[in-house]
Amino acid sequence: EVQLEESGGDLVQPGASLRLSCAASGFTFSNSGMSWVRQAPGKGLEWVSSILINGANTGYADSVKGRFTISRDNAKSTLYLQMNSLKPEDTGVYYCARGILNKAYVPAPRSQGTQVTVSS
Repeated sequence: EVQLEESGGDLVQPGASLRLSCAASGFTFSNSGMSWVRQAPGKGLEWVSSILINGANTGYADSVKGRFTISRDNAKSTLYLQMNSLKPEDTGVYYCARGILNKAYVPAPRSQGTQVTVSS
């Protein structure tokens, strides 16, 4: 059974940084592209970033490009999202997902997510 468990969310002030983690199990993580998506209060799911198997190829939504960095540790079956220069509009529940997603394809998450709140 595929299991994804996100952690690292918190309440922070604008301009702060956070690192999210996603522990994966139930599938061969090193053979899977991975993604992060988020859902802001009252809004739909938004693709944030994706990373290929080797970790060298990544993609980002325009809204986070230059501020967020996706990475992975295949030995630990863990996906990360380093978030810098956080803005109030980054507030939402962040989910990791198996597979390469994009802004046109964001399936419903299958995990609990982690809450990120950016507020002064």
